[in-house]
Amino acid sequence: MAERIIYMDNAASTRLDERVLEAMRPYYLTTYAVATSEFGHSMGIEAKETLEAAKVGIAKGLGAGVEEIVLTSGDTESSNFALKGVTMAQAKKGKHIIVSKIEDFPVLNSAKALERTGLQVTYLPVDGHGFVDLGELEKAITRETVLVSIHHANQEIGTMQDIEAIGKICHERGTLFHTDCTHTFTRVPIDMGKLPVDLATITAHTIHGPKGIGALYVRKGTPISKWMDGGFQENNLRAGLENIPGAVGFAKAIELVTAEENERIRAIRDALIAKLLDAVPQTVLNGHRTKRIPQNANITFHRVEGESITLHLDMRGVEVSTGSACFSRSLEASHVIMGIGGNHERAHGSIRYSLGRFNDISEVDSVVEAMSDIVTRLRSISPLKE
Repeated sequence: MAERIIYMDNAASTRLDERVLEAMRPYYLTTYAVATSEFGHSMGIEAKETLEAAKVGIAKGLGAGVEEIVLTSGDTESSNFALKGVTMAQAKKGKHIIVSKIEDFPVLNSAKALERTGLQVTYLPVDGHGFVDLGELEKAITRETVLVSIHHANQEIGTMQDIEAIGKICHERGTLFHTDCTHTFTRVPIDMGKLPVDLATITAHTIHGPKGIGALYVRKGTPISKWMDGGFQENNLRAGLENIPGAVGFAKAIELVTAEENERIRAIRDALIAKLLDAVPQTVLNGHRTKRIPQNANITFHRVEGESITLHLDMRGVEVSTGSACFSRSLEASHVIMGIGGNHERAHGSIRYSLGRFNDISEVDSVVEAMSDIVTRLRSISPLKE
């Protein structure tokens, strides 16, 4: 392992900020009661007050009301809850949902699970940049459609959808709209008070907060059924012990993100894209050049395997992901790259660089130099012809 690590896999998970850890510490060691003990003893009262204060901070980050925040264990649970909870609540209205073909797995596999129960699912195609065709979306909505779920930004290629336009179409056609904001929350402005969004997935682990805590935004009045049975936590919408240290850490992580930080990350990303495309021939940027989240760069290096690149980079202390982070143990081609019109060679040769708070502009030249050397070496032994 190299002495110095350059970590560019922040879309998978981020390093916890020390200030977040310090904010969480008392709720592991001093105030460790559960919020449902508020009627039994003073530590329970303090735990309840702490939890509510944390939810106020989380809601503020979304421009939402605190009563519209349901804490979960992360983005996977939130998206499962959105799709399964809404379809349960709306079963009498209809049995049809719409998702895009390049959604992240919590949405995509929830849709497939619902399909196996008899629900009809429309998988919308996307264009070469990853955008949903709004006309096709409008045509796909029927009287039976109870939910449309399209991510705010793609987890792999970073393309940002026009969720305002999508939400407007959904509401005009009388259907609910869920969006996965895992990779946009705090990185781009989001105000649920102004956006036509009914449900939104957010999580802490992508913004230097703790793992195991997230939330589902549920607009007041949105029909949704409890998905997990148990106790009466979260206004009887989500059973289970509340993760108070996690909620405190989530709120603190939101507080620490600034517009200046996002611009600094964007500048690093732009430099990385420009220098990689210039230094390494036979490359292509995946996703839209400008309508993308500030922390994402995804590039295909033709005639080489992304897995080989990641292994060589790892030996040099550079951490990235290939194809989709979730495909790292599979021989399948990325469904996202295939979905935007790529072939297997393009999919397997794609590398995602995702940036965060602890990246620095000085790392760009080191990564570019390493990539140029590695790709040149791998192409020299590649069976794929130019």
